[in-house]
Amino acid sequence: MLGTAASAATIPPTTAHAANTIRRAFHSNPFNSLSSSHHSILCARFRCLSLRSFTAVSTKAMSHPQTLDAPHPRSSAAGNKQALISLSDKKDLALLGNGLQELGYTIVSTGGTASALENAGVSVTKVEQLTCFPEMVLDGRVKTLHPNIHGGILARRDQKHHMEALNKYGIGTFDVVVVNLYPFYDKVTSMGGIAFDDGIENIDIGGPAMIRAAAKNHKDVLVVVDSQDYPALLEFLEGSQDDQQFRRKLAWKAFEHVASYDSAVSEWLWKQTVGDKFPPSLTVPLSLKSSLRYGENPHQKAAFYVDKSLSEVNAGGIATAIQHHGKEMSYNNYLDADAAWNCVSEFRNPTCVVVKHTNPCGVASRDDILEAYRLAVKADPVSAFGGIVAFNIEVDEALAKEIREFRSPTDGETRMFYEIVVAPMYTEKGLEILRGKSKTLRILEAEKNEKGKLSLRQVGGGWLAQDSDDLTPEDIQFNVVSEKKPQDNELCDAEFAWLCVKHVKSNAIVIAKDNRMLGMGSGQPNRLESLRIALRKAGDEVKGAALASDAFFPFAWKDAVEEACESGVGVIAEPGGSIRDGDAVDCCNKYGVSLLLTNVRHFKH
Repeated sequence: MLGTAASAATIPPTTAHAANTIRRAFHSNPFNSLSSSHHSILCARFRCLSLRSFTAVSTKAMSHPQTLDAPHPRSSAAGNKQALISLSDKKDLALLGNGLQELGYTIVSTGGTASALENAGVSVTKVEQLTCFPEMVLDGRVKTLHPNIHGGILARRDQKHHMEALNKYGIGTFDVVVVNLYPFYDKVTSMGGIAFDDGIENIDIGGPAMIRAAAKNHKDVLVVVDSQDYPALLEFLEGSQDDQQFRRKLAWKAFEHVASYDSAVSEWLWKQTVGDKFPPSLTVPLSLKSSLRYGENPHQKAAFYVDKSLSEVNAGGIATAIQHHGKEMSYNNYLDADAAWNCVSEFRNPTCVVVKHTNPCGVASRDDILEAYRLAVKADPVSAFGGIVAFNIEVDEALAKEIREFRSPTDGETRMFYEIVVAPMYTEKGLEILRGKSKTLRILEAEKNEKGKLSLRQVGGGWLAQDSDDLTPEDIQFNVVSEKKPQDNELCDAEFAWLCVKHVKSNAIVIAKDNRMLGMGSGQPNRLESLRIALRKAGDEVKGAALASDAFFPFAWKDAVEEACESGVGVIAEPGGSIRDGDAVDCCNKYGVSLLLTNVRHFKH
């Protein structure tokens, strides 16, 4: 402390004055008009003076911050309002630059942003005129990482010692900071990928530092990271009132922007380093797509967010579906559409799936998609009414007409009504016809969900994460454990029922035959009750059909297995794993039913 005070006393009082003189020289002379020798001399003198002045700071004075009584100044030390602009995405830059210039702002900028502003007729002070360092030192990595930049951003105008320090070292304040970041997200998700070293070079350092600094000091500095906010910024600056809520909103958006950016870097680097699907910590960047009228029920507020994780880029799904027509999507619409789309996308042949309350109540595959549609509705026409209908092939004119005109199988008169139609594509005529069915019918065009996604589900105070259930009949073995071997057509029916049952809520039973669902039972606390619901829906068609269960049967005799056998099913497919599997085998042998064990469970809660 004594040594610092002593050295401070020996510093000539003209040091700050000299520093300010050099600073004014830089402000008054265009940088590119200086000779290289002149520039080097001025910068060397300024760095020397700044360093000497820095060592002379009195620790005693700095340890007693004072608050200014008068309103804090809103201008730079040189008497001008300053805006700092550094952009990768230069959308509407001319609008911003000209608008700020008309409002009397001196614009400080970097590299390509400065060139673009100059081309738009905007006067620009280049950042190197403030830092006295060539911008491309270390390939531009440190061009804005300098006290003359960050001091002007972070200095609090209501703190006397902050303003005295700026004046002492000839640092001007920044009133506006407009920055967006290197396009890391776009680079690492581009077709063909990106080399590791190129990915590292696209990690922005100076940009996030400036954004965070300005957002922290938002009481004095307006920070903008989104070109959509340029008009609001200019309107705010034209006014005479200072709105702290506006400043806070911009600051929040800035921190959110950096957080989302950092999450992308973290996700990418984790995959490059370890690759495990379950990292020690996990950030999921979500972007608001729409505010919803309400949640599951009218008294619940709701919104829909799109997952901006790198793993979700071009990975398909309902979240990125295009809505061609109809009312806005609701909370329940998204859940049901997702269930329908995930189910229908798993089938290879032309298929129609009808969903109600996230459960497929009708599924059929046929070469003729019109027939598949009719059979899917026929499985449970009461439930299908007001449901979601999904196809895994293009909806053309003929299919659209069938959807529009088809009458309910229950009475042959009532025209079927649906909330949503979802398909991978539509012909122009198909869309035109479907639009004519109803003003409210939501028509979605979606891409197939990629396999291998991380499935997240919220519980109170936490999240459950797991691999998505991507297994299909082609991925597993149907092991015959009964005396009776299934015929080829029976095995096909069992595989079809098995693919359906994985999309039905547990406890789940599906009865199917000839590539169509005959009946399903879902969501019951016991498997026997789900079986009875499925049998009732299947009716007489159950004879010789296949039955699939999402989990093993805990009991066989006088329970689900025996009732299924007595109903006339020809083949049963289930995971096995019960201590009473032997009873199930004996029961099927007694009734001459084929029993297949898959060793794969498909619980869905």
